[in-house]
Amino acid sequence: MTGPTAYACRRLFDGDMMHEDAALLVKDGSVAGGCAVSDVPDDFAIEDLGDGILVPGLVDLQVNGGGGLMLGDAETLDDVARICQAHVPLGTTAMTPTLITDTRETTRRIVELGMLATENAVPGFHGLHLEGPHLSVSRKGAHDAALIRPMENEDVAFYLEAVDRLPSLMMTVAPETVTPEQTAVLSKAGIHVSLGHTGAGYERCRQAANAGATCVTHLFNAMSPLQHREPGLVGAALDLGTLNAGLIADGIHVDPVAIRIALNSKTGPGRIFLVTDAMSQTGTDVASFTLGGRKIFRQNGMLTLADGTLAGADIDLPASIRFLVDHIGVDLETALAMATSIPADVIRKPIGRLNSGCVADFVLLSTPDFGVKRVWLGGRSQ
Repeated sequence: MTGPTAYACRRLFDGDMMHEDAALLVKDGSVAGGCAVSDVPDDFAIEDLGDGILVPGLVDLQVNGGGGLMLGDAETLDDVARICQAHVPLGTTAMTPTLITDTRETTRRIVELGMLATENAVPGFHGLHLEGPHLSVSRKGAHDAALIRPMENEDVAFYLEAVDRLPSLMMTVAPETVTPEQTAVLSKAGIHVSLGHTGAGYERCRQAANAGATCVTHLFNAMSPLQHREPGLVGAALDLGTLNAGLIADGIHVDPVAIRIALNSKTGPGRIFLVTDAMSQTGTDVASFTLGGRKIFRQNGMLTLADGTLAGADIDLPASIRFLVDHIGVDLETALAMATSIPADVIRKPIGRLNSGCVADFVLLSTPDFGVKRVWLGGRSQ
C-alpha cells in the first residue's frame, strides 16, 4: 500500500458535482477527502494526473458476463472473479453479475458462488441480479421460454435465504408471474425488485410498485409500451416517482428521441441510470458465442440471435456516457452520475462516490472521448 497520496487533476467528479483543479486525498485504501490542489496537506505526496476527469469507479447493475464467460456458465469462484475482472479495464469497479433465466439448479449454483464471492471479497463483486425466470413469455426477448415460470413458495424461501448472505440481491420479475404479496415479502426482506420482461398494463405495474418494487429493467426493452389508452410499464416507469429505471444507451436498444423524452419526463425521486447488459464477449474480440445452446452474433455494435432478436448489448459504461453527452445532449455531471452515484443509490450501497471514508475505487477518464486511462481499486493502480 502506498503512502498518503493526493491525486491532482483538472476536473474531479465526486459523484454529485464537478470540481475544477482539485485533488483527491487517498490514505490506507480509502478516500480521505478532497481539496484544492493548493490546499493539499503536507503529509500527502502529490501525483499530477494532468488533463482528464477523475471519477468514482463506475457501477453496473446488469452484467451478464465478461472475459468470454456468461455468469450462468460459471462453475468456480475464479469464474466469477474472471467476469468481474473483465470489466475493470473498462472503468467498472462495482457490479452485480446477472443471471438470465435458467434452471433452479443453475440458479442455486450461481447464488452459492455469489455467497463465496462475498466471503472472499472478490474485487468488483457487489451482489447478484437474477433476471428471471419469473418473467412473461410474451416479452421474453432472448430468454429461453421453456425455463420461464411463475414464482412459487419454494422460490420465495430460497430468495429470502440468499439475500441475507449477499451484499445485494436484485431480481427482475414480471407482475404477471409474481403477485403483489410476493413482491411485498421480497422487498421487505431487502431484495431490490425490478419490473421487466412484461406485457402488464399500467395498473398492474402500479400495484407492484406499491407493493415494494423499486426499479425497471432496461427501460423500453421487453416491456409493454406507452400507448395513449394503456401506458404500460414504460408509462409506469416514467410516471411513478418510486421507480428507478436502467437504460442501455447505445442508440440501438433505445432511439435517442425516446431517451431524451424519458430523461425529460423522469424528475424523481426515482431516476434513470446506465446499464450495459454486457454479455460474455466483453473484454474479448470474439465475433460470436453461445447462449443456452443458441448462437449469438456480434456485428455493427449489436448482439443478436439468428432471427435478429437483440441479445444483450455490446457497449461499456464510458461509451454510454459519451453517447449521452454527444448524441442526447445530457450535461456531463448528470451522465457521470447515471453511471456512478445513481446506480449505487438504487442498491443502497456506499459506492459510486468519492466522499471521505469511501473505498478508494476511482477512474481517470480522458477528454473529450471519456476513454479509460487508469483505474484504481482500493487505492491501488490496476
